[in-house]
Amino acid sequence: MVPDSSATAARLKRPSWKDPRLLVGVLLVLASIAGVIFLVGSADRSTEVYAAREGIAVGERLTQENVVRAKVRLGDTEQHYITVAAGLPQDVVAMQRIGKNQLVPRASLGAVDQLNRKPVALTVEQTLPSQAVAGARVDVWVAQPDAKNGFSEPKLILPGAEIAEVANGSTALGSSKTTVLMVLVEDKQMPALLGAQANEAKISVVWNPGGAR
Repeated sequence: MVPDSSATAARLKRPSWKDPRLLVGVLLVLASIAGVIFLVGSADRSTEVYAAREGIAVGERLTQENVVRAKVRLGDTEQHYITVAAGLPQDVVAMQRIGKNQLVPRASLGAVDQLNRKPVALTVEQTLPSQAVAGARVDVWVAQPDAKNGFSEPKLILPGAEIAEVANGSTALGSSKTTVLMVLVEDKQMPALLGAQANEAKISVVWNPGGAR
């Protein structure tokens, strides 16, 4: 039997660019390539922002010396941080403590005249727990001297005060060690604390693990 040449030619006919199946296949390949490119591009969309080199205390001015650059992927939260592309804002200070290696949030910065808390040095002779570090909260109690050459019952005057800095000190004769705490005090609380210091009241500091104010 002689093979049908027309049927053989139909089977061997090259596909046309107008063939819908070929067009669909090309579109699927292009869509797959575009998807891969998008995913790779999205995964590499990192932003260079500023982070604290060491802890930045409340009231400390933001400078090139106390920040480092860090590349991170922030996505939609990028607007809340200080980017290297935007540059460091001028004449701003930390309104809240920024921990070491923490990204610098815009909300934690402000002008000097916006500060409502100022550091005051408290010298304490008691032993403080290891948790009493910069950024932690403490309650400050004051016992006023009385007529009997003693002290009255202590009263809480600074609940949940934030520690700005901790340093070692000593008495006037250097015979005993003390701890100097820089605590952040609001203006309305300042008279009571400064009055207690001027009156040589006994000041005690208690770590506040809950941070309540």
